Amino acid sequence: MALALLSLTAAAPPETRFSPEIAHFADLDEVAPPRPCGFLFTGSSSVRFWKTLDQDMAPYPVINRGFGGSQIADVTLHFDQVVTPYRPRAIFFYAGDNDINAGRAPAQVIADFQTFLDRKDQTLGATKVYFIALKPSKSRWNQFAAQSEANAAIKALAGQRADLDYIDVVPSMLESGAPKDIFVGDGLHMTPAGYVVWTGVIRPEVEHEATTGRACKEG
Repeated sequence: MALALLSLTAAAPPETRFSPEIAHFADLDEVAPPRPCGFLFTGSSSVRFWKTLDQDMAPYPVINRGFGGSQIADVTLHFDQVVTPYRPRAIFFYAGDNDINAGRAPAQVIADFQTFLDRKDQTLGATKVYFIALKPSKSRWNQFAAQSEANAAIKALAGQRADLDYIDVVPSMLESGAPKDIFVGDGLHMTPAGYVVWTGVIRPEVEHEATTGRACKEG
């Protein structure tokens, strides 16, 4: 019996600093379970703070499971809490920005994203992933070269996989070679105007997936 309990303990997912947010998602799902086959948005705070996501993508059903400060590996670690339960029609993924800020090289970012894709393949098969390009921001402008290197590598990877698309939000966020004035005081998180820019680039991809993408079974 003691051995069995030890085995169960060893198999349990490790506690992380995101545990409260992950638990909150579970509470939300219990109160109002999202319908399967929605469009799942997950990743870091740029997703978390998209408060108008429902309205911006209406009438398409969307689920926001972004958690602030997360890196790509954190999304993979919590895959069974923030991705698997929703059986999404497609996954819109934004993470990697915090990874580079934490000192991870672009090659490490790509490797971590490949691990996420491997987990997706194992769990959800051919479900499409849309990678939202790492965004240029005022407070991390000195990291733009590393971000661009990571973005270019993921764009190239998308050219090799039918289940991966790259959404380039970067050109729409720049003006005269610098980030537009679409950020709050921290220079990192976006104002509503920033999400208007994102909506203009990302919504057409949601519409395209909804009308031409792979069918999703709700059962």
